[in-house]
Amino acid sequence: MITLENHLGKIDICENYFRKLIGNAATSCFGVAAMSDGNVKQGIRSKVFSKRSYIDQGVVVIKEENGISVDLHIVVTYGLNIRAVVNSIDEKVRYTVEEATGIRVNNVNVFVDNLKDE
Repeated sequence: MITLENHLGKIDICENYFRKLIGNAATSCFGVAAMSDGNVKQGIRSKVFSKRSYIDQGVVVIKEENGISVDLHIVVTYGLNIRAVVNSIDEKVRYTVEEATGIRVNNVNVFVDNLKDE
């Protein structure tokens, strides 16, 4: 749980919500062909349920003292400028999370795990 406190009180938001919000924002960016597994748990889930795709695949949310950090594992479409795709994801994820929750995003670490032909 990630807690947000303001003058109105205390709000607890589960990490699952953040993973789905961030996954949706990242996959909507131009150049993201797919998401890769972000950790062992996601890797096992992908192998067991190989016919399903999950919006939170490749998203790892790390709670910090004054906000959150995000690790994203992506597959980029071959031939595109990887730096431009990563910058687009960084901006979109920061804006989406801060606009939806008011919680600060300290870091967005994007790992390009593979390239995919169209």
